[in-house]
Amino acid sequence: MSLFEYFPNYIWNLSVAIALESGGRIGEIIDMCQPIRDAAAAGGDAGTPQFMARWVEMADRLTGLADEDEQLGRGISASNKLERAALYLFVAERMQGHGSPGRAAIYARALATFERSTVLGKMGRERVEISLASGTMPALFTRAPGDGPKPTVVYCNGLDSCKELLYWSGLPEALARRGISTLCVDQPGSGEALRLQGLPVDPHSESWASKAVDWLEARADVDATRIGMTGISLGGHFAPRAVAYEPRFASGAVWGANHNWREVQDKRIRKEGENPIPHYWAHVFWAFGASDMDDFLAKSAEMGLDGHMSRIEVPFLVTHGAKDRQISVDYAHQSFDQLVNSRRRELRIFTEREGGVEHVGADNMAFGRDYIADWFADTLGRVG
Repeated sequence: MSLFEYFPNYIWNLSVAIALESGGRIGEIIDMCQPIRDAAAAGGDAGTPQFMARWVEMADRLTGLADEDEQLGRGISASNKLERAALYLFVAERMQGHGSPGRAAIYARALATFERSTVLGKMGRERVEISLASGTMPALFTRAPGDGPKPTVVYCNGLDSCKELLYWSGLPEALARRGISTLCVDQPGSGEALRLQGLPVDPHSESWASKAVDWLEARADVDATRIGMTGISLGGHFAPRAVAYEPRFASGAVWGANHNWREVQDKRIRKEGENPIPHYWAHVFWAFGASDMDDFLAKSAEMGLDGHMSRIEVPFLVTHGAKDRQISVDYAHQSFDQLVNSRRRELRIFTEREGGVEHVGADNMAFGRDYIADWFADTLGRVG
């Protein structure tokens, strides 16, 4: 398996891969990308306004078509188009630097389009807000079918994702088919929490993950004894850290290990490995509430798992792509090797035999999605 590499740089290709794996249509993506192919030759940061313009143009077209469907009473067809319109808006917004003209308006429109799709399509997801010590944590709750309390997995973002992309990763659907509900969260430093409330990254992820558990425990449709935690990309730091310090989690997993993210920053300063987004340093300063490089490096000093993994006693799964160009596969082995007190630990490296070799399966998310869903079905108990 290989990443679909339409552009001459990794960052733009990653955005295309995200869109494809999240439900985008190849014909629409080619139509958006073909006019800006030359712009990508100048690097990941240059040309991002042209990227946004073309992707917003496609979202406009799809929204217009959805309007026509809705006027004819065809809500599901309208929702299908709005799902892709929202996806393209979120991807376009993600490619822009902090403070870029039009970025905030595009994000607001993406949220509204996603919500409209939810209503028209009668989607099985609910936007909720969970109180934190400061502000709230917006989230999407996807209920597993059937009556009675269900196991539930808290699913957190990486550095540059959002709860809507978590939903589109397909993991909530895969878990629901196995009788497990999902809570996709915009934790501090990501999604709405960062963009609309200015809440920066908290390396001590148990502080907000515990609030998610509090919220779940209060629900009659959640089995509070069977709550799991997972995260994607930089969630490979947040999820293990949360499970290590929040004893109410019954199982954990990571979709991409991130054992020593502070060390990764030193590598990126030396231009070793690929960046996930354009305008990388401006983004991490914003996400961490840092004023400059020194401040950011100081704030990210606790973004490491040495000395913490040994606190995990519940079952824990570490997954990683064998050819991850952002985060070395070595970090997966470090996290797994330090799970010395987990009563059931597992390491799964995805290879070319099945696919998912790139960062969090950007080349093919199907295998990681199913493997993690099966893990939680096994460790939280099969139902349904």
